[in-house]
Amino acid sequence: MDGEIKRFIQVWTSAITCLCYCYYITPRIPSGLLRLLSLLPIFYLFIVLPLNLSSTNLGGFTAFLLVWLTNFKLLLFSFDQGPLSPPPPKLFHFISIACLPIKIKQEDENKSHETTKSTTVNPPIPRRVLLGIKFVLLGFIIYAYNYKQYLHQNVILVLYCCHVYLQLEITLAICAAPIRAILGFELEPQFNEPYLATSLQDFWGRRWNLMVTGILRPTIYAPIRRVSTHLIGSTWAPLPAVIAVFVVSGLMHEILYNYITRAPPTWEVTSFFILHGMCMIIEVAVKRALTDKWRLHPAVSGPLVVAFVSVTSVWLFWPQLLRNGVDDRTIREFFNTRDFVKNKFKW
Repeated sequence: MDGEIKRFIQVWTSAITCLCYCYYITPRIPSGLLRLLSLLPIFYLFIVLPLNLSSTNLGGFTAFLLVWLTNFKLLLFSFDQGPLSPPPPKLFHFISIACLPIKIKQEDENKSHETTKSTTVNPPIPRRVLLGIKFVLLGFIIYAYNYKQYLHQNVILVLYCCHVYLQLEITLAICAAPIRAILGFELEPQFNEPYLATSLQDFWGRRWNLMVTGILRPTIYAPIRRVSTHLIGSTWAPLPAVIAVFVVSGLMHEILYNYITRAPPTWEVTSFFILHGMCMIIEVAVKRALTDKWRLHPAVSGPLVVAFVSVTSVWLFWPQLLRNGVDDRTIREFFNTRDFVKNKFKW
């Protein structure tokens, strides 16, 4: 564990050094192809660096931040777009926005959230209280792993689903909290209670992992929609753009799985996202056809969405991880980390 933490520090020291280059040198290069070419070595380094980490938690999370989020933000930056354009006035701000899963809230986005508020079911409990409850639930789930041999396989799968969601939300919230306090920025939430989704469009567009949604929209959805508008018209242009977003998301998850498992791709997780993209297109088409004549009540559509996501996850999202023993590795790493911290600080 000690060696893995040292490698983790080395990886992020190298990443921060690369981002210093991006902050001081890259803005002096004209935006467009020349700036993109100047960033190609950085893209390569960010792809290679997570390979130095072998743990599921540290390696997987580092790959998610560097290979996906940071590279996509720098791709937009090369064309003077995205959250890094114009560059923030301070280096620390630039590094934080580039490599952390945060998104600064904009005024126009506040207005757009107000327009969708009426169509979204929100929890009656304050978010901070909910986060505390989720932290306790995650603790119970981790404790339940001590009795894994006595649990039915389906119960274990439910625990894994809840574990991944809770750990993602808590980890991203922990990353955002010090940045909110230090920089004074108002940040967008990374999750918006996805278990309350009333449709696939609501789940993927307004509730699940909004940091990824926010970075895929300008890099994939917007340019493909512009091209499609010229080819097939504005009415149908969103459809290929939506499919492209889900295909890219599937491929990026396939890459992240490779960092975690170090096994050849099986394309199951890509199929999961393509399936959801196709189903979301069908959902949007049905809504357009029916307009406001007939809609399922949220009390019915909500459980249906959660059930569909859960069943397809067990079918396509989890098998590759389970076959490669990622679940057992994650549990062992957690307990090893706990023991390491206890021994290090003499608890």
